[in-house]
Amino acid sequence: MTTHTADGPGGGRGPGYGTPAGTTPGGVPDSAGRRAADLLRTGFGLLGPRHGRHVLPAAELDTLALPIGDDGVVIGVDADGQPAVLGLNRPTPYDVVLIGGLWTAQVLALRAAATGARVAVETGRAQAWTQMVHAMGGGQNGLAVYDVGRVPPQGASAGTPVLVVRDCGMRPPRGRVVSGPWQSVLTLLPYLSPVAPRLVRQARLVGVQRISPDEAAELGRTMALPRADMDSLPTLADGVTLWCADRDRQYVMTQPTDAEVGLLGTPRRMD
Repeated sequence: MTTHTADGPGGGRGPGYGTPAGTTPGGVPDSAGRRAADLLRTGFGLLGPRHGRHVLPAAELDTLALPIGDDGVVIGVDADGQPAVLGLNRPTPYDVVLIGGLWTAQVLALRAAATGARVAVETGRAQAWTQMVHAMGGGQNGLAVYDVGRVPPQGASAGTPVLVVRDCGMRPPRGRVVSGPWQSVLTLLPYLSPVAPRLVRQARLVGVQRISPDEAAELGRTMALPRADMDSLPTLADGVTLWCADRDRQYVMTQPTDAEVGLLGTPRRMD
């Protein structure tokens, strides 16, 4: 059996026992040692793992993958009870049309502001948004209300994304402020109006709440909805929205928090 002494196995000197690595026997750092010490101090040239448990075989690299979902606004839960997330802050223009009630649009605005986005509301009924503005600090904390056609440029950026909510009635005029990088636009239509088909075709995402059977049939033709979805639209409960993007469709129930109930009341389709 070999005995290990302070001078290393078999009595020979080696790194970690007698003379420190990178020095001469007299203790004076040699040029290579000085360079290594400098690199270590500056954070470069760090030594790799010295133990087997820190090493992962290449075949197992996939096990390091992390299940990271989309970031955005939680707009409710889907049919399986899982959170439904809407990514509003995007580097490309993003237009959303919601055929539904003011309550849902206001919840989306509140939650978008809570994620750090600035919300600009263009509306002809400013009194309907007054309580929200006051609750959020008088427009100083992420939400401001403007008359129709009076929304100024918002200066959206990756650091300060913007959501423009257009609550302009059945026939909203063409907006002065349109969607762009880091600036999404949500247009609220209380019912299916004559301008709805154009807005729906231009939108990247369409949300539909309870509408009449005739409206459901017309919208079904515009959006090529399956018959089952057309039949379900007149029967949707308050707070339920059918969200459609390209060929994807998902029913979502928006469940308010206690704070949202205190501010906006319970879910409702009619205002």
